[in-house]
Amino acid sequence: MARYTGAVCRLCRREGEKLFLKGERCYTAKCGITRRSYLPGQHGQGRKKTSEYGIQLRSKQKARRYYGVLESQFHSYFEKAERQQGVTGDNLLRLLESRLDNVVYRLGFASSRAEARILVVHGHYSVNGRRVNIPSYLLKAGDVVTIRQKSRSSEKFKDVIDANSGRPVPEWLDLNRDTLEAKIISLPTREQIDAPVEEHLIVEFYSK
Repeated sequence: MARYTGAVCRLCRREGEKLFLKGERCYTAKCGITRRSYLPGQHGQGRKKTSEYGIQLRSKQKARRYYGVLESQFHSYFEKAERQQGVTGDNLLRLLESRLDNVVYRLGFASSRAEARILVVHGHYSVNGRRVNIPSYLLKAGDVVTIRQKSRSSEKFKDVIDANSGRPVPEWLDLNRDTLEAKIISLPTREQIDAPVEEHLIVEFYSK
């Protein structure tokens, strides 16, 4: 399955909530869901009754689109979360949050997860001093993420860092803004994850 290349604002409108897929634009009046809060398409403004299955499906789709992963990847994360000890829904979100592209975005090293994914693929970040170009790379407690020295001097990164300097960093990440180095203090608990996701509905969806 190919990655979605259409208008990402349609995805937010389809889920009826901001998923912050376009970086800075999502915080302005130009945001698609701010201008048109109804569903996309010809019948988007009509009323439609949603079944229990439909509600569960929308929860799964919202989470998948929020983190920018494909269906097969998302299902693999769910199966891995099921095998782990603890609450499956919490485990699932913890796995998604620990992806390198998500952590890069959370640190303000990219303006959106989509941009973070591209920058990771191009090899602009290091983990524990080693260049990593796999967006789905799962980080663990104690790992150190940095912007590579060569990349820091580029105007692109200077603009990105300046634009996101005011964004709050989750408490499970320790960021040194002077050295642009961050350490994973611990993997996040459910209370530390602000994703607009109802994970119990995702568990119900896959349990059918």
